[in-house]
Amino acid sequence: MGKVIAIANQKGGVGKTTSAINLSASFAVLDYKTLLIDADPQANATSGVGFDPKNIKTSIYECIIEEVEPQNIILNTKTPNLDLLPAHIDLVGAEIELINLPNREKMMRKVINKIKDNYDFVVIDCSPSLGLIVVNSLAAADSVIIPVQCEYFALEGLGKLLNTIKIIQSHINPDLDIEGILLTMYDQRLRLSNQVVEEVKTHFQQMVFDTIIQRNTKLGEAPSFGETIIMYDADSKGAINYLNLAREILQKNNMTRINQRDKIIYPEDDN
Repeated sequence: MGKVIAIANQKGGVGKTTSAINLSASFAVLDYKTLLIDADPQANATSGVGFDPKNIKTSIYECIIEEVEPQNIILNTKTPNLDLLPAHIDLVGAEIELINLPNREKMMRKVINKIKDNYDFVVIDCSPSLGLIVVNSLAAADSVIIPVQCEYFALEGLGKLLNTIKIIQSHINPDLDIEGILLTMYDQRLRLSNQVVEEVKTHFQQMVFDTIIQRNTKLGEAPSFGETIIMYDADSKGAINYLNLAREILQKNNMTRINQRDKIIYPEDDN
């Protein structure tokens, strides 16, 4: 049975979709069969792995609202072991259409339960909101990763998200865990970045991943080619960071072991 991980933060621009795409790809190249679910109407995860959302005729929207079988619309990506359940702009309407449905918070879980046994990991890219689709994603997930950028106002809104997670744990999904807080867009040359890292680790301690995602031009370039960072430049700092994150999650879940001396550390440049 696959582990379902949602990647969520209602604050935009924190590296959420970048993390969803590249963590999924990292699991995949480590030989774990992985499904990436694009649960954001902007469909950036869909385009980021090489599909034009304009050409997507059937998406996660139809699975949730019209009960289309998800296995019939899953797409194979260019990354071996990585599949995609795509999104489309129509997903915007799902927020309204779900309101009057019974068990409206559990429609995504119903979809994922049909397919998660086919995968080792299911990664959900959530939209930057705290709307009903995000609630559905958290209700379906075993755990959640919260990306936090190493910039001013890094902790802004984090309290609201944590409160939403507590509500979902209390009323909808008591098994939901916080997989960890992921620091992104880190630049060791900037004092502010180092201050944010220190502040987040002081506040949240063991909840924070050891792996930090550094600023990397290759991470920004890869989506424009419809490729994951692993396929675009496997030797880049961004690829190494996300592979290390995947290994850290695997170790945390007792799925593999990695000695500290075996962890790959990439030189501090911007390759």
